[in-house]
Amino acid sequence: MIKGVSNTGSLKLPVVEEFYSLQGEGFHTGKAAYFVRIGGCDIGCRWCDSAFTWDPSVFPEKEIESIIENALKYPGRAAVITGGEPLMWNLNYLCDLLKSNGFETFLETSGAYPLSGNWDWICLSPKKQAPPLPELYPLADELKVIIADQDDFDRAVENASLVREDCHLFLQPEWSVHKTITPVIVEFIKQHPEWSISLQAHKFMKIP
Repeated sequence: MIKGVSNTGSLKLPVVEEFYSLQGEGFHTGKAAYFVRIGGCDIGCRWCDSAFTWDPSVFPEKEIESIIENALKYPGRAAVITGGEPLMWNLNYLCDLLKSNGFETFLETSGAYPLSGNWDWICLSPKKQAPPLPELYPLADELKVIIADQDDFDRAVENASLVREDCHLFLQPEWSVHKTITPVIVEFIKQHPEWSISLQAHKFMKIP
């Protein structure tokens, strides 16, 4: 039985999918977690590997209590909220209910919308066409910049100047060009060792 809290924020969310797996990217790669992918995104990255999530109207709204019940079926107590762009929705109630049931909360966001929810970890992945709101930068625990071409390195450096000094910095190859751009990223990091590389390990392992 789930432990309840007072209702604040959205009580239902357009859930694209939810599943238990391993985190495949960034600082927490390899960590078991329950993933909740929320529909809706208007940023429109041309290389997005989750473009099917952009229109939230095609996904039925699910009661947040049902999400928690599903997550509690598994032994891991980390919950990763991703999208789409999850901050298009008020996530206060989702986070409150997760935390009251013993979960750590992890957010993956572009930062283009105001923050809601109570987070143990925020992964900020800025997009060129919709930069993060200024107030999101100092809240980021992890900065993950997708690298598709040479221009993205300049954008990564610019964004890194805006986060906290203890924010973890990652460059991640855009999947469709990872074979050619990864060696370029490796050479960049060798010259700029404050950065680390993030690989989409779940795709190499062929897991969700």
